[in-house]
Formats: sequence, structure tokens, C-alpha cells
Amino acid sequence: MQMGRFNLKAACLLLLGCMLVGQSLFASKIFVPMDVENQSNHLKAYGIAYYVLGKNQKVDWLLNYQGGSFAFDHYVELESECKIRGVSYEVLPEAKYTKILEEVADPDANMDLVRLEKLPKIAVYTPDNKQPWDDAVTMVLTYAEIPFEKLYDTEMLEDKLVQYDWLHLHHEDFTGQYGKFYAAYHTAAWYIEEMNKNEAMAKKHGFQKVSQLKLAVAKKIREFVIGGGYLFAMCSATDSYDIALAAEGTDICEKMYDYDPQDPEAQSKLNYERSLAFKDFKLVTNPYEYEYSDIDATTVRKVPFSADYFTLFTFSAKFDPVPSMLCQNHTTTIKGFMGQTTSFVNRALKSSTLVMGENKGAGEARYIHGDLGKGTWTFTEAMIRKIINIRWVIRQQI
Repeated sequence: MQMGRFNLKAACLLLLGCMLVGQSLFASKIFVPMDVENQSNHLKAYGIAYYVLGKNQKVDWLLNYQGGSFAFDHYVELESECKIRGVSYEVLPEAKYTKILEEVADPDANMDLVRLEKLPKIAVYTPDNKQPWDDAVTMVLTYAEIPFEKLYDTEMLEDKLVQYDWLHLHHEDFTGQYGKFYAAYHTAAWYIEEMNKNEAMAKKHGFQKVSQLKLAVAKKIREFVIGGGYLFAMCSATDSYDIALAAEGTDICEKMYDYDPQDPEAQSKLNYERSLAFKDFKLVTNPYEYEYSDIDATTVRKVPFSADYFTLFTFSAKFDPVPSMLCQNHTTTIKGFMGQTTSFVNRALKSSTLVMGENKGAGEARYIHGDLGKGTWTFTEAMIRKIINIRWVIRQQI
């Protein structure tokens, strides 16, 4: 199965048959299980798949087979790398692997094979001064040993994003309200420093307000997706992104954020057609309230911590390969987490938004997806879904 954009360089490299250093045993496969019973380190296992692609080798992704397992030609170097990284694997003879492929190809089995060929270039939108412990995305990618590069406002406005295939957004406020932390932290040194740096960045690029700078960045991201890029956003980068797009040309910031009052008619001026995932949401205009809008249910949800779980949907691997890939995981039940953006209320979702994970009893979507132009976007809630996140990176290689 071939999906995504054709990568001429990767194809040429494959045709030329670039060889690994070390012995090759083409009659066998390295099989990397991804189910909870047989894989000791899921994050490192995703990193292995990325590593193999970086060696110009193809990777078979067996959707819905033991948690979405991987397989690739057996090379001594690759087997050694699995051992070094502590990844569980098995060397299978050709006959045994052929039987697995027959099982996956069975028309009655909800499984399929996707052949990964392309190594994507990954960018994370994050400032240089962010501490490692405050950016779970870079922590997880680093642990999984998946290379990435950091971009921020200057690089985005200089169109550096077009050099990448995949972009991740984490803790970010695209509305220019500094996360709405004013009430609790406006006297804190870190808050004042962040304000000063953002205002200097806006001035550097010719904007009068931080909200205008962030809107310009949001529009660059939208152009990136329309052109075929893949966007994965979490926590406050999800709802604040859509709000910023919908509020283009309207001042939704109070004077402590941009030195002048917000437009009293801001709510009626929102244009939901510009947003990706959400519609008909109501702004939280109180500048002292730690919330952007009623998209997020953090402050109103009545879900006890002990019952805060959500369920991933099971899609048809053979007929709905993309959502099926996005839901590969070693478990379908995932522990939730309270954050600035914890969940998405169902009534705020556009009809075009595909829900891939939800807490049905609470009426909350936790994992959503959609298409825009030639690309796609995926939003999830506050706590980083380690397996979901890295698996999404791997998905971009087809």
C-alpha cells in the first residue's frame, strides 16, 4: 500500500539498493511485537522503526497484529541496535513470517500490512528557553531516539516549515494571552520574562501585538497542512489554535495582555469556517479565568480521577488505514490527565472532525483528526500519549 507524498530521493535510494554495513540474512525477518505482553519498551521500539528507515530499509507495519507490530529484513546491525536499545524482538524464518502475512491478508481479519519507506523530517514548535521537563514532546522523542529539530516564530515566519514533513505543537497559546496565567502568575519572574520575550519577538517581525504574531504563525501552519504537511497538536495548542484562526481580525485580548481592551463584540465576530476542528464555541472573556473557551471541559467536567479513562476506536485496517494507523496501540483504554486543555466537548466538534478516542459517558472527545487540503491534522488532550505520539511520527513515512 502506498500512501502520502511520493519521495523521489527515498525511492531512488531503495532502487539503488543501499546496503547496511554488516551481514544480511534475507531469508529471515526481525519481528518487533508491539502488544503489551511481548514488548518491553514501546517507545524505543518506535525509535527502532525510525532507525531502520534511516538505513534506507523498508519496514512492514502490521496493523492490528499484536498491537501494530513491525518487521524488517534481518541484518546483524539492526539486531544489535534492538539489543542495545532494549527492544523486544524475534528473528523469524521466511516460512514463519509468510504465515503471519497470510493471517494479516485474510479478508475476514481486521488487519493489514503497510510498507513504510520514507523517513520524515520532524519539527517541534517550541522556544529555545523552554526547560526539558516542561516539554514532554521533546522528552519523548529524545528518549525514543527519533531525531527532530526545534522551530519557533522566526523560523515559521521565514517559511522554514516547508522543509519538514511533520510538525508537533505542545504547550502554546496562539491567542496571545500567555496561557491566561495572569491571575495566578503575573508577578512571577518567569511570566514577566515570557511576556517580554514575546513582545520583543512581535516587534522584531513588525507586529504591534503578540496576538498578531501568533496569528501569523497559525496561518503559516495552516498553509503547511494544506500543502501536504502533517500537524499533531496537544494541550492548549489545540483549542487556542482554532480560536486564533476564528478570531482573525478581532481583538479578543484584554488590556493586561495587549494594552488595550478586547472588542466587546468579539464573540459575534468569530468565523468558525477558518477553524480546523471546532465550531460554535463561546469565548471565555474573563481575563482572570484560566480558560479560553467552552471547547475544553476541564473546569466543568465531573469525571473522578479514578474513572478518567478514554477509549481508542477500532477502525477497519483494510478500508480505513489512516485512522487505523493513528489508533495502533498496546491498549485501547488510556488513562486521562487533567491539564489546561483536558478534553473536547462533543457539541463543539465540526461534522468533518473524526473522533478516534472518547470518554463516551462524559460526552468528551479526547483524540480527533481531520483533513485539510493535501495534509492532515490530529489533536489530542493534555497528557502526552507516548505511544500515540511516536506512532504518529512513524505513520508519516508512508
